Amino acid sequence: MRIAQIAPLTEAIPPKFYGGTERVVSWLTEELVALGHDVTLFASGDSITSARLEPMWPRALRLDGSIRDPIALHMVMLERMRRRAPEFDLLHFHLDYYPFSLFSRQTTPFLTTLHGRLDLHEHQPVFEIFDDVPVVSISQAQRQPIPNAHWVKTVHHGLPERLLTPQPVAPEYLAVLGRISPEKGIDRAVRIAGLANTPLRIAAKVDPVDRDYFEREIRPLFARRGVDFIGEISDREKSDFLSGAKALLMPIEWPEPFGLVMIEAMACGTPVIAYKSGSVPEIVEHGITGFIVDDERTAAEAVQQIGRLSRAEIRRRFEERFTARRMAQDYEAIYHWMVTTAKPRLRVVG
Repeated sequence: MRIAQIAPLTEAIPPKFYGGTERVVSWLTEELVALGHDVTLFASGDSITSARLEPMWPRALRLDGSIRDPIALHMVMLERMRRRAPEFDLLHFHLDYYPFSLFSRQTTPFLTTLHGRLDLHEHQPVFEIFDDVPVVSISQAQRQPIPNAHWVKTVHHGLPERLLTPQPVAPEYLAVLGRISPEKGIDRAVRIAGLANTPLRIAAKVDPVDRDYFEREIRPLFARRGVDFIGEISDREKSDFLSGAKALLMPIEWPEPFGLVMIEAMACGTPVIAYKSGSVPEIVEHGITGFIVDDERTAAEAVQQIGRLSRAEIRRRFEERFTARRMAQDYEAIYHWMVTTAKPRLRVVG
């Protein structure tokens, strides 16, 4: 099958550091190639892939300080894609609602995976007017704010089976991984670690938009005993970081669409302690791969119960549920259905 994967230009594919959507696009692309498909990746020119790369801009926009209007470059990419659409059996977008209007006016089947939150009130009219555009959710929870969108299927993310693996180290601390922002609950994680009398290591990125919040609310917490801020880390560093953790903390209070860090922890056999928000109940199996908790007190109590969980079993559940090969096969089934029916806006909810 001739498949076009269309990625955001913000980060390279795969990203050098943080970038959940771009990493998922990379893993999906590589698995589709391994499954024998003819895949073309439309992305920034500094991307690395075994598919055919079509560079839409020389380098990732995050790394290009000359770019002040990234939307303009994404609009150019969409028009270039429209002109080339007949070359493909199917177009798979990872650009939120950007392609909806333009690609509803052409005949090549197209699909969009929605990677972000959908609970903002301005999203409602978008999915009301484009109610026949086929979209994939990354969790059932993600669908809740817009149940009448044309949902084709939910496909949970997966990562390469051997990308992150358990390491022979003794777990000694609690971990936070990802990005620092108000909804991620880093301040709550610090308090949980204090209540549990356990060291905390934070490996996280700070976006420019969150810099003031970080300096005002979060940085002062690093002065507490046992709190260690590492900063942003790469995939190469994650196996050691997560394997050395007693648990990954996710005290979030927002509708997390998926939460890639949860399956990264599971890949290393590391339990997850998370608040019951968004996709968490779909990803974490309470009492098996971690604990779903209600507040800081119950999170701290869960830390004391971590020894009941089998890290080998957590790794096994990852292999069963969250590999990139499983993800690619799920998408492959959707592609075949869309191409063979040639009715990409036929409503099928799965």
